Amino acid sequence: MLSVVLSSATYGINAYLIEIETNIENTVPNFFMVGLPDNAVKESRERVATAIKNSGFTYPNKRITINLAPADVKKEGSSHDLPIAVGMLVSSGQVPEDLLRDFVILGELALDGSLRPVHGVLPIAVEIKKKGLRGVILPKDNAREAAMVEGLHVYGASTLAETVDLLHGNFDAVAPTELDVKEVFAVGQQVHLDFSDVKGQENVKRALEVAAAGGHNIIMIGPPGSGKTMLARRLPSILPPMTFEESIETTKIHSVAGTLPPGSALVAHRPFRAPHHTISDSALVGGGTIPRPGEISLSHHGVLFLDELPEFARNVLEVMRQPLEDGKVTISRSKLSLEFPAQFMLVCAMNPCPCGNFGNPHHECTCTSIQRQKYMAKISGPLLDRIDIHIEVPAVEVAELGQKKPGEPSSCIRSRVVKACERQARRFEHCKGLFANAHMQSKEIREYCRINSAGEELLKTAMTKIGLSARAYDRILKVSRTIADLAGSEEICTEHLSEAIQYRALDRNLWVG
Repeated sequence: MLSVVLSSATYGINAYLIEIETNIENTVPNFFMVGLPDNAVKESRERVATAIKNSGFTYPNKRITINLAPADVKKEGSSHDLPIAVGMLVSSGQVPEDLLRDFVILGELALDGSLRPVHGVLPIAVEIKKKGLRGVILPKDNAREAAMVEGLHVYGASTLAETVDLLHGNFDAVAPTELDVKEVFAVGQQVHLDFSDVKGQENVKRALEVAAAGGHNIIMIGPPGSGKTMLARRLPSILPPMTFEESIETTKIHSVAGTLPPGSALVAHRPFRAPHHTISDSALVGGGTIPRPGEISLSHHGVLFLDELPEFARNVLEVMRQPLEDGKVTISRSKLSLEFPAQFMLVCAMNPCPCGNFGNPHHECTCTSIQRQKYMAKISGPLLDRIDIHIEVPAVEVAELGQKKPGEPSSCIRSRVVKACERQARRFEHCKGLFANAHMQSKEIREYCRINSAGEELLKTAMTKIGLSARAYDRILKVSRTIADLAGSEEICTEHLSEAIQYRALDRNLWVG
């Protein structure tokens, strides 16, 4: 008897349906699986057979042929265990096939018949809704994630036996998973770190506020213990709240990568990723034998924090240059090409020299000028050019540490950032795919970053003295546009331009040593 069970798989951060065709013939017992299965799919034979027996069903000891269609696309992972088992039970007459065309079935089987969670559920649920199917049956740990797609019947089963009960039409056996999407989204947006915890460093807080308002990349340079990491980890608390569309797109990436915790429904807050400096280039941008999103894609709509920047391998840092410009990364292999979004804020922190005390009034630097130059030269000029704001983070004075009065809370800073972002949204409402000043191209810079003659003279003088590139010229204009937005000004004034130039002054003072 022939049966067809619907399953699904992901391709990049999107999904496609798979038809699992199972045919059982009453001849010499044998097992065949075709349709480009990888090793994990091939090994499902043993898991499925044992799970069927341990769940109280009869394993068909006959000739079994399974085809995974479309047959020209490689099938990966363990999410096809459950639909393969259901296909066997339907073809052997133990389960009716009435509901098979209405539901997509997913899940990894344990040997005792229980279900384990799988990856990529949210993009699969979106695809199911798009195809007009009734719903999905999947492991209970994945049910909340799938239920974020409204209008879909989601049944989270714990075992193969519960799945069979559902296919018999016994929907009372497993209650459908229903969520208040707005409530889940609101609860997930809560943040726990706050800028009020930071003592002093008002100039650095201002630079981070400008970066947050315009989506600008920023690098902080200062001695150990000056608060660089503390400040960076609080940056998401002043970023504008995620929209629901941004949250769905970010959750898709984390779901495909397998970084979404079991039972989670949504990534509703800005991601903050801080990889260790030993990370490889493929782990940073994505890739591998089975292409998966890298750290820059997991930081989509959020922050990628690289602490101790010079300790990263040079080739690892250089592969970020194109994604920083394009907002996406393309992974090409001989048989496929995948594109992952990577619209993130790059935040870097580093010491000014190997010993970390250059410029620290309280500790003497033991490094020679050549050692400092070699240390700073680990960061290439092209990468620095793509970082809009360079800010020095001095050591905190003891008097500031003893202050009992808390600093300005993140909520106040965020309110100013949100207002500036709203101004940008109105400005760019007719520019497709443009939401922040940092992402403006030459055309938008000419249109929205006009400066008067006094500003042109100031910028020309600064460019000559600091020795900046043409890219740095554009980035100063973008930052000054953001500073003007924070001030509620339609025009870019000389004070806005002066502050933006100040954020590039470190090019001469520190990078040359």
